[in-house]
Amino acid sequence: MTETQTDLATVRLRLMEATQSLLGDTIAITDSQWSHLSRLPGWTRAHVATHLARNADAFARVMQGLPDGRPSGLYESDEAYFYDIERGSERTALELQVDLDASAGRFDESLAGLAGLSPDRLVRLSPTLTIRLDRLPVARLNEVVLHHIDLDVGFACADIEPEVAAWLLAYNIERVGRSSSYPAIRVASDAGVSAVIGGPGHPAVVHGQDNLLLGWLTGRLAPDALDKTLPALPCR
Repeated sequence: MTETQTDLATVRLRLMEATQSLLGDTIAITDSQWSHLSRLPGWTRAHVATHLARNADAFARVMQGLPDGRPSGLYESDEAYFYDIERGSERTALELQVDLDASAGRFDESLAGLAGLSPDRLVRLSPTLTIRLDRLPVARLNEVVLHHIDLDVGFACADIEPEVAAWLLAYNIERVGRSSSYPAIRVASDAGVSAVIGGPGHPAVVHGQDNLLLGWLTGRLAPDALDKTLPALPCR
C-alpha cells in the first residue's frame, strides 16, 4: 500500500486543528440540541461527545503506560465503557464542552511523552486492533474527524483537508485489511493511497477523491451521494 509519510509534529498540528474545528462547532450546541439523535444509530450527540472525551482519556492512559511497559488497551471492559457513555450523555452542554476540551488537552500532553520511544513498537488497543506507536495520533485524528461528521452539525466529508483525508483513508484501509466480511476491492485514491482489501476473488476497482473514499469506506457518505455501482460494504 502506498502511504503518505507523516511526522509526529505534522500529525499533532493537524489533530489540534481538527479538535479546534470540532470545539468551534460544539460550543454552539444547546442543552436540548445535545439530546438530538446523531448520525450514529441509537446515539445522541451527547453520546458521541462523551465517547470522544473518554476515547481521548483512553488513548492518554495507553500512552502514559508505554514507557513502563504497562499492558495497553483502550477500555477496561465493554460494561464500564457503555456505563460511562450513558451517564456522560446526561450532562449539560457546558459540562460536555468542558469535557471535550479538557480531555483533548490531556491527550496532547500524553502525546508529548512518546518522544524517544521506537515508532514501530506495536501497541494493542483492543482484541482486534494493534497498531504501530507512530500511528496513535492518526488513530485519534480518525476519531475526531469521523465523529465530527456524526454530530451532524454541518461538517461533512467534503470539509476534510486533503492531507488528512489521505492519512485517514490509509489508516482505515489498514484496519479493514483482508477481512472476509468485505468484498474484494482495489482502492485507488487521487493522492496515491492504493491497496487491495476484503476477501478473496477478483477485486472491484474503486477510484476517487480521498475524502469521498474515506466517507464511503467508513459509512459517512449520505445514501444519495453513493454511486449505486459501488460494492456493498458491511455495516460499521
